[in-house]
Amino acid sequence: MILQAQQIRKEFIRESRGTNCFQAVQETNLTLSGGTLTILMGRSGSGKSTLLNMLAGLLEPTSGKILLDGTDLYGLPDKELSRLRNQKIGVIPQGQTALHSLNVLENILLPCTLYGETVENSAVMELLERLEIAGLQTAMPSELSGGELRRMAIARALIRKPDILLADEPTSDLDDVNTAVVFDILRQFASEGKSVFVVTHENDAGKYADRLFHMDGGILRTGDESGNC
Repeated sequence: MILQAQQIRKEFIRESRGTNCFQAVQETNLTLSGGTLTILMGRSGSGKSTLLNMLAGLLEPTSGKILLDGTDLYGLPDKELSRLRNQKIGVIPQGQTALHSLNVLENILLPCTLYGETVENSAVMELLERLEIAGLQTAMPSELSGGELRRMAIARALIRKPDILLADEPTSDLDDVNTAVVFDILRQFASEGKSVFVVTHENDAGKYADRLFHMDGGILRTGDESGNC
């Protein structure tokens, strides 16, 4: 499955400045293919998360198209866009997004619950075992470490078996050991044919990438900040 950004850009109106437009993402082309871990690096405010949210079908571009296997996501009715997005694209949001009134398993199964779907217990257990959180099913989020919370978020994004995984700063609150664990997990899923796209400010993240990009001032460039691919 291929996700393409064709000449997309995003601008926002700064209310405090009247009609002054802020170009969060300047005209950008990007293709995400299966079996590839693509990493986008850049400072806070550079436009990384805005780009990810457009790719995820969560934020409509000011102009340009997002194509999922040739289908224009933002040309679809809202209900169809929501259905396609939730079937084909898994998103790991920035920060901690666990619902603290639910236990680990309930949090992970939430996307399925919302759509009235059931998942075979064997499939759930296989995913939890791969992420090394199988023994935490009944634990509450407040009982988990930062690394365990992040692995729970990854499991929730993968529970419906999406073809594309988009991760926004998945290691922002983790130590070096847990950062390496998360990137190894994402690397593994990419090697199994999924398209994985990671937004990060981690300086060492590039070593995990099949494709590396840098973003600065809303401009997407190939390679890291020094221009290396």
